[in-house]
Amino acid sequence: QERCQISRLSIFSFVTEELSSPFTPIFLIHTLHKFNAVNRMMISKAIHQAISKTTASKVAYALRQFSSTLPTSSSFDKVGIIGLGLMGHGIAQTAATAAAQSNLHSSIIAYESDESFLTRGKDRIQSSIDKLVSKGKFSNEDAEAIMGKIEFTTDRVALSDADFIVEAIIENMDLKKTLYSELGKECKPSTIFASNTSSLSITEMALASSRPQNFVGVHFFNPVQIMKLVEVIRTDHTDPEVFDKTMAWVGQIGKV
Repeated sequence: QERCQISRLSIFSFVTEELSSPFTPIFLIHTLHKFNAVNRMMISKAIHQAISKTTASKVAYALRQFSSTLPTSSSFDKVGIIGLGLMGHGIAQTAATAAAQSNLHSSIIAYESDESFLTRGKDRIQSSIDKLVSKGKFSNEDAEAIMGKIEFTTDRVALSDADFIVEAIIENMDLKKTLYSELGKECKPSTIFASNTSSLSITEMALASSRPQNFVGVHFFNPVQIMKLVEVIRTDHTDPEVFDKTMAWVGQIGKV
């Protein structure tokens, strides 16, 4: 719970010991939302460290079992990504890849307020995709299709009709609250907001948006293109259907 305080050592010891059961990662991932932000981050890191000490087959089995419990449809046609830095560009690339390969989304709106940051984010995505092409993971046609799914813009109006928006700006609560306050007025009522924060209060940001029922946390791990685990966080205000749709989306883009 929010008042729960757990030492880093005790978390790692517990996770390492309990991962002897292939179902334990499922339990841990499902219950992460019960802890405060700092402890969630510690537990998530402990899971990654402990998983490295288990057999690949156990981990693969657990991930398959967990994925089978997810809802099957997110219904997000248009997805927005705010911030194309270290995490944001990877989230945009991952969503665009799913969109290109399975027609999951009609478009990914990649937004930065500054043109230079937008160009840098676009170059990061292109560079990452080019590396995958050079390794034979994608064809040139695949690369073009992925980039073609992303609309790069400095005009926030493009986000107004998005179904789902992931925010990945710097970890500054005042900036995030201001952003969500503005987005709450600019976006259609059904838009779901998701913060990629690793340490800040999801509830505080949700309340600032004036639509806390449509607010979740989606904490990706770096590098996003490789790491499978995504921490999905709900608050006391989150609509259960919103949480389920977010969980479904995470599965649809190849994460757990």
